[in-house]
Formats: sequence, structure tokens, C-alpha cells
Amino acid sequence: MNKQLMRPGWAGHEMGEKAVLAWRWCVRGTLLGVAGLLWNSCATAPVGDSTASPAAGPVGADAASRAEAATPAEERPGLATGYGDELKDPMRRSSFVRARSKPAGTDSIYYNNRSGIEAMTSYRSKAAGLQKAAGGMVEWGIRSGFGYATSYRSVGKRFVVGSPGKAYTIVVKNRCRSRVEVVLSVDGLDVMDGRPASFAKRGYLIAPGDTLEVKGWRSGWDTVARFEFSSVGASYANQRHGDARNVGVIGLAVFGEKGVDPWEWMGGEVERRRGATPFAVAL
Repeated sequence: MNKQLMRPGWAGHEMGEKAVLAWRWCVRGTLLGVAGLLWNSCATAPVGDSTASPAAGPVGADAASRAEAATPAEERPGLATGYGDELKDPMRRSSFVRARSKPAGTDSIYYNNRSGIEAMTSYRSKAAGLQKAAGGMVEWGIRSGFGYATSYRSVGKRFVVGSPGKAYTIVVKNRCRSRVEVVLSVDGLDVMDGRPASFAKRGYLIAPGDTLEVKGWRSGWDTVARFEFSSVGASYANQRHGDARNVGVIGLAVFGEKGVDPWEWMGGEVERRRGATPFAVAL
């Protein structure tokens, strides 16, 4: 089967940017309605709840906060994530039964331009590009340019500095001796179907010890649209949904596999077996 997704080369001349985006997602929605599609080395296409309602809107404590929440997206400062050029990124079929409906662990990374990060944090300390999450089951980070984006920790949260117009990827490494499933969100939207994120949706499978690099929004069976740092007004959340309330955050939820202990062959037990003595009593 030819999995190449056709692109409307003529649309850019006769339709506006939003109309082109809507056309793409009409085609994309049809393709991704097929359950069980999986990422290259274990990625599942969305087969969970793809019709979840958007989260409740922001509630201001007073008139000033309500006015701030109502500020048009085009007037908001800082970064969000846009819908970039399409890249080749094939999927394949696989199967995975979760150990439980709730994730084994979750994590989040907040991002903005440098001035935005300075405004959002008081005291902050430099952090490594990859950091552990979900009790150490995975480690993850944001890659942009030639390496990992500058990362900080402040008041228990993690912040990454981005640059307008630059592409980025989400990198997740499985530290377990068993497969895990990771559900990822950007700006409150699931990276698989571009709709409001939910734990019920399916994600990417990562084999033991493997590293997954998610380069963009899933746009077809074998393509993604690159993640790009953009203005809030030009963000995918605003362009597709007209709702930019959750821009600036990337989410991760990790699920273990049913009937498998992800910690069974982690470091401690392996080292004990390597150090076992063949003759317990010396002569």
C-alpha cells in the first residue's frame, strides 16, 4: 500500500493559511481514524478517546485576571508551538496492553523565550538536557538545533528556553528492561491527533533501552508536521482550535505493560547476580 500522504500544492495560492491547515487536518483525521497504527519502533496511533472536550477555561480571581485571560492570542507575548513542514516518519502495527488505566508517572516541561522564562521564574538552577521521570522509568528532554535546549529547574518545575522559528523534537529514553508506552502532549494537545490531550489516548511504544525522538504532530500514516517554536497567535492550538490557554507546556505520561514488572532486571538485581560467589566457603 502506498502510504504517501498527498499534499494540496495548489491550495497555498487559492486558500488562506487557516483553510490550508483545515484541509490538511480533514485528510489527517481520516487517515488516523484507523486504530492500531504504530510508530516505526513501536508507536501506536491514537485509538483512545479522540473526542474529549477541551479543558474548562481559565477562571480569574478578579476582573483584572479575567481581562488578562481574555487577551487575544495574537497579542500575547512569548512562545507556543506551530505546525511546521511535513517530514517522513513511518508507523507500523503493534500491540500493547497497559498494566493499569492510570499512568505509572507523569511529567511536564514548560517552555518560553528567554525573557519569558526569566519572568516565570525567580531563583533557577541550570539542569541537564535529559532528566528522569516516572520514578526513573524514562528520561526525557527537548532537543533543538545542535543539542538539547537550555534547561532550568525552579520551584519544582522544569523550564526550557526556545527561539522563535526554530524546530524542536521531544526525546524520550526507556530506562526499563521492558516496553513502555508514552503519551505526549504539546500546548494541551495530543501529538497524535492534535486534539485535547487525555490519558485515555494511545501513544508511542518504546522498546527496552531504546530512545524515541518525536519530531512533530502526526499528519499521516508516514508523516509528521515539524514542531516549531512560534508566536502564540501562529500556534497550532490557536490556528486549529482558536484556544491558546495551554500554550507553553509539554506533557508526558508513562504506562507499563500488563503482566510485566518494569523493574525486574534493573541495576540492583543485575549487580547482585554478577557478584554472586560460586564457592561460598573458602578452604
